[in-house]
Amino acid sequence: MIELEDAVMEIIVNAGQSRSLCFEALRSARQGDLDEAKSLLREADGYSRRAHQIQTKLIEQDAGEARQPMTLIMVHAQDHLMNSLLARELSEEIIQLYQR
Repeated sequence: MIELEDAVMEIIVNAGQSRSLCFEALRSARQGDLDEAKSLLREADGYSRRAHQIQTKLIEQDAGEARQPMTLIMVHAQDHLMNSLLARELSEEIIQLYQR
């Protein structure tokens, strides 16, 4: 069983890093370095996966015996994760446009 506070902070940190790398990838694409942009997106994917794994563990715990309280920090963590996932998808699309 993972501790809620640790899990929430890990989601926030990993999702935030993923989002930052997505925007760095966009800057690279804008400067014409598409290989670097794609590399940064792959790196962002690793952080996103880690955040999602932690979220999944919390969901599994919540579905079982260890019900999780809904806190403002948990909502904040979910918000970070969803924003990072959206940033990733949009970054991919924009980089494809730069590639044209």
